[in-house]
Amino acid sequence: MTIEEMYKQVIQGHSNSKRNKRHLAHPTVVQPGVNPSCGDEIVLELETTSDGLIKDISFTGNGCAISQASTSIMADLVRGKKIAEAERLDALFMQMIREGAEDEQVVAQLQEAGVFSTVSHMPARVKCAVLGWHTLTEALKQVGKTT
Repeated sequence: MTIEEMYKQVIQGHSNSKRNKRHLAHPTVVQPGVNPSCGDEIVLELETTSDGLIKDISFTGNGCAISQASTSIMADLVRGKKIAEAERLDALFMQMIREGAEDEQVVAQLQEAGVFSTVSHMPARVKCAVLGWHTLTEALKQVGKTT
């Protein structure tokens, strides 16, 4: 299977899935995110612990299949991780998108999110793919202010 075929399969699977698209009972941080160029909107909810663990993460909102799938994949990737690790993965994803890196080690660290390595070749889709990740960056900045 090519990366493009994996990309389509993963996008379809996550954009149709509702497992990460829900409200949390007790979010620590609620962070809105919007892509003004296309109107995609999400609200990211994180529940963190006092020792810096992302206990749970979810989102609500509307947008294209790419923004919804990328946000869902990001939630799966950072759930259960320490905030510092989530920040590292966030930076790694953004580097991959900016540089178009298809480095196997980077892709492996990002797990399913690695399928977005092809997005850098589709400028119209970059903002869609990074919406959830940019929102995560802002949400993680808020965590320190709430704990």
